[in-house]
Amino acid sequence: MILITGNENKVREFEEILGFKIDHKSLDLEEIQGIDVEEISEYKVRRAYEIVKEPVVVEDIGLFFDELNGLPGALIKWFEKRLSYNQICDLIKKNRKAAARICVSYFDGNNLEQFIGEVKGEIALSPKGENGFGWDKIFIPEGYNKTFAEMDVFEKHSMSMRKIALDKLRKKFYD
Repeated sequence: MILITGNENKVREFEEILGFKIDHKSLDLEEIQGIDVEEISEYKVRRAYEIVKEPVVVEDIGLFFDELNGLPGALIKWFEKRLSYNQICDLIKKNRKAAARICVSYFDGNNLEQFIGEVKGEIALSPKGENGFGWDKIFIPEGYNKTFAEMDVFEKHSMSMRKIALDKLRKKFYD
């Protein structure tokens, strides 16, 4: 299976979590717009298979704010392009609860498998930390008092939504 991503950091994170090297290919896939990571991931994995013609894996990730009825969800990447992380934090006035959810999808031309990982938590009052990437600076996982970006790579990998989803993928295909 080939991981399809244009982001070398994601390749490294997949390999660190899985514990072995994975084949990967960079493709700029068209992405449907929506909140649901499962729907978007399925669309991307089917499109990637059409191009590569081999079993492929893709992911889509979202950040779901309780106060905004699940927004921005998978649209978080567009929020990040238009707003600073301080502005995103300021969108939340009362209920800071949130969920970080990922869908890792596998498709071999016949079989679609989706592996969901979710971590509950809250949105920080302001961005903190320098590690990780994207919105790691504003998400505090439940049971912790620091953002993903304040954690070292091993701490984050021990409990992240990507770890949860990749453990499910590993159990299905590698154990």
